[in-house]
Formats: sequence, structure tokens, C-alpha cells
Amino acid sequence: LPRFYEKVQALHQDPEASVDNPLLAFSLIKRLHSDWPNVVYSEEATENTQALQEGFQEVEGELPGAEDLAGAARALMRLQDVYRLSVEGMAKGSFQPAASGYPPLYSPGHHAALSADDCFHMGKVAYDTGDFYHSIPWLEEAVGLFRLSHGSWNPEDGSSLEAALDHLAFAYYRAGNISHALSLSKEFLHYEPSNQRVVRNVAKYQELLELGQAAKAAATISLPLLLHLLLGPLSVFSQPYLERLPRLSCSYETNGSPYLLLQPAKKELVQAQPHVALYHDFISDSEAETIKGLAGPWLQRSVVASGEQQQEAEYRISKSAWLKATVDPVVVSLEKRIAALTGLDLRPPYAEHLQVVNYGLGGHYEPHFDHATSMKSPLYRMKSGNRIATVMIYLSSVQAGGSTAFIYANFSVPVVKNAALFWWNLRRSGAGDGDTLHGACPVLAGDKWVANKWIHEHGQEFRRPCGADPSD
Repeated sequence: LPRFYEKVQALHQDPEASVDNPLLAFSLIKRLHSDWPNVVYSEEATENTQALQEGFQEVEGELPGAEDLAGAARALMRLQDVYRLSVEGMAKGSFQPAASGYPPLYSPGHHAALSADDCFHMGKVAYDTGDFYHSIPWLEEAVGLFRLSHGSWNPEDGSSLEAALDHLAFAYYRAGNISHALSLSKEFLHYEPSNQRVVRNVAKYQELLELGQAAKAAATISLPLLLHLLLGPLSVFSQPYLERLPRLSCSYETNGSPYLLLQPAKKELVQAQPHVALYHDFISDSEAETIKGLAGPWLQRSVVASGEQQQEAEYRISKSAWLKATVDPVVVSLEKRIAALTGLDLRPPYAEHLQVVNYGLGGHYEPHFDHATSMKSPLYRMKSGNRIATVMIYLSSVQAGGSTAFIYANFSVPVVKNAALFWWNLRRSGAGDGDTLHGACPVLAGDKWVANKWIHEHGQEFRRPCGADPSD
């Protein structure tokens, strides 16, 4: 009970602290899923057992589950990878790049340090899936913090110095570092000399070292796909403003529409190829809040196309909902504005309903095309052709991360609240534009909301006609 109280008190020293900080969010989820039940069912709570357990059972269904906690841990690892964060720094509540010489990517008002058992759980989530690339640094951090705690850890949830040493030793063995696995196992036996399994491991490690077969024990550890695809200069992920190229410009646009005559769109041409434009102040704060409020009750885990089916995937972590234009006058007005801005026909079935997406803790979407690259795609069920254009509206701001990165074109667009990002997915010939491969970088701090409007090619034949050049 004192341990639980001290942890809660430490995390809430700053009344302004927000779960927009992913470390605070992880700590809250872990506290609700594992720490609190450990208190409720502990021997120290025997005098109030019935009242505590009845109160807990009343809200148990609304609390985070094991899947939520594992997802939060994986989200922190995703942030660690994409933004090259130091595990030691994250454990101390800092978002410091591992490379020296770079400033923190995000500086929260209150540093929410992770405890030894928090770091142990992070490492164990990776360990349980055979991800020793991530488990080793987190278990190392746990071991270091447990050593500093001088034995005052949480035996009720299975986290202790012995447990961390045991897991870390095997992780190093699988990574091919037999000598370090041996050293850690010997330290473990200092605390539990009668553990026969670890005694056998020590003998095995010594035999391997003598035979010189350590290399054969090494497991292949590869960086996640997202790291390979998105990892570039560190500056890409600290949301710099866009590189100014000679052809880029800012202008007021009416697109020949009376709808925009009195209030022209504020256009910033972000990139000429692919054609990507950012329209500032495209919606108002009240409109953004209305759309978020309409979508909130209907949010579900986002899915992706898989052949002719749709399914959940780890490479897209977000929640989404679809809003018909008839749901509210705000959506009707927004659709008219998009039609005026793009000059395209949004009447059904030429465009999809408005999709509202929420990216929470570490939310991201790995590189993908918005347009279909196969005739078997579910997109063609609308009988209106491929997605010719995308309009993505930023409904919120974030403290850090969350940029839209165009991979092959080598640029990114930061989150600009109330702005709309527009690009053509197809060339005038109808062929897909390969330069539009893009991804949603993980949200480092904040709560990212966007609204997507996908417009299809049928109905646009005279609004965006083919060019004279077949390759265009």
C-alpha cells in the first residue's frame, strides 16, 4: 500500500501534467491494470478485502486490459525507434535523442520517470514476443534501477531484481552475447543459489564459451520495418518547417468558386511533385470540436485493406469513424468547402464519407498509398474508380511528432491545427503517383485528430481532364 501511494503521489505532483505525455499515459494504464489489483488482492488489504474487491469489480470492465498495457508498451518502443530516443532518458522522463548533440524533442513540464518495475514490464513485453532488440535495453534499465532500490521492489507483481536478471541473461544469450549472459546468471545465483534451472544455464553458457560456439547461438535481430522506412535525418521527426524550393509559394485561392470569393483559401504549396498543398485555417475551432464530438461515440480500431478483406494491423494504430454528410450541418458545410476548394464532384458515389481518425499514445500509420494498387482492392466496390485525391484536415494540434511524411519525395508536413492537406493520388493519365507514398509519424506527445476525405476518379473526367502528355 505505501508503494502504491508513493507511486501515485510522484506521478501527480504537477496538477498540470497531462496524459498527452506518453510516459504518464503508460504509467496510468499500468497502474490501473496491474498495480491497483495487486493492492486490492494483497495480504495487506485483508481487513477491507470485501469492500475493496467489490468496489474494484464494479469498475473492472472499464479498466485497461492486458492488451491495452502491452499496446502502450509497444507504443513507447515505437517512439523510441522512430525518434531515436535514449531508453535511459525515457526512464528518467526525458525525450532525449540517443545521439549526442541534439536537444530534447519534447520537454514536458513534469518529468514522469518510470520505476524499475515499469522498465521491467517494458522489457518483458518485448521479451515475450522474442523481440530481444528492444527487451535488452529496457531490462538493462530495470536491472540498474532495481540495484539502486536496495531490495525494495514489488514481489506481488513478479518484478524484482532476480526476475530482471533472469530475463536479461536469456535475452543476451539469444542475442549471442554468451559471456554477458553467464555474468548475469551468476549474479542471479547470488540471490537464489538453489535455482537449478539457472545453475544448468550457467553450465551451458560455460560449455558454449569453451567450445567457441557463441556465434551459432545468436538470433537475428532486425529493426522494425517502420524504422527502416521512416528513419532519416533526425530533423525530419522534430517537425522542422518545410524546405523552401524555388517553385513553392503562398497565395489566396478562390478556384473560380463564388463560395470562396469572400473568404479565399490560404494556400501554401508544399511540394510541386507530388503536388501537395496546405490550406491554413480551413476550418474553425468550433467546427473541429463538433466533428470530433460527432465521431467520438463511433470510434473503433482502424482497419486496412488485405486483399479483398479489411482487418486490424500493427502498422496502423488509430481509431476511426465515418460520418455521412447528413449527420450534421457542419459536415454539410465542410463538404461544400472541399468541393469548392478542389473543384471536384463530391456527390455519392464519387467520394467517400468523411473519415475521422484519432491517433492516441504512439498512434501511427506506416508508409502506404491512399489509392489502390490492385484491382482486387475493396475501393473498387464503390464502382467509382480509384481514389484520385486526398483531403486531410488536422482537427487538433500536438506537442511533438505526428508529421505526415512523404517517403519517396523526402519531405514531411507538421501538424497544423485547422489546416487541410491536399494532394493528387493519381496522375492525369489515371496511373498511381508513386511519389505519394506517405506515413503518419507516431505521435510523440499529444492527441492527434484528422478528418480524411477521399475523392474518386469517376465524375471528375471534365473537372480534371487528361493531359496531352500520356506520361503525365
